[in-house]
This record gives sequence, structure tokens and C-alpha cells, in this order.
Amino acid sequence: MSESWLLWGLLFGSFGLGFFVYDKRQKAVVPLVCGLTLMIFPYFVSNTILLVAIGVALIALPYFVRI
Repeated sequence: MSESWLLWGLLFGSFGLGFFVYDKRQKAVVPLVCGLTLMIFPYFVSNTILLVAIGVALIALPYFVRI
């Protein structure tokens, strides 16, 4: 693990918490799933580039998918 991995994981976990809180108010499914995934996936991805790619995709997903 490196410092960059730790900081990216913290950033994506913070976005995940924001999506999770947003879902509790709006009752939307996609932000809930993305929020939980953003909070959990950094524990399973060890490559920093892959971590950033998955995190950015998950952050952008609720803006393009409306359910």
C-alpha cells in the first residue's frame, strides 16, 4: 500500500458516504448501490490506477443512470 492508495480510498469512501446520505433523503436506488460500493471496493483493489478508474466510474454512474 502506498500513500496515494490510502488517500484515493479515503476520497472515494467520502463520496460513497455522500451518495448513501443522498439516497436516504431521495429514495433512489442507484446512489445507494454506488455509495455502498464506493465505501467497500477500496479494500479489495490494490492497484492505484485501477482504484482510480473504478472510483471515477462509480462516481459518474448516478449522473447517467436514473432509476
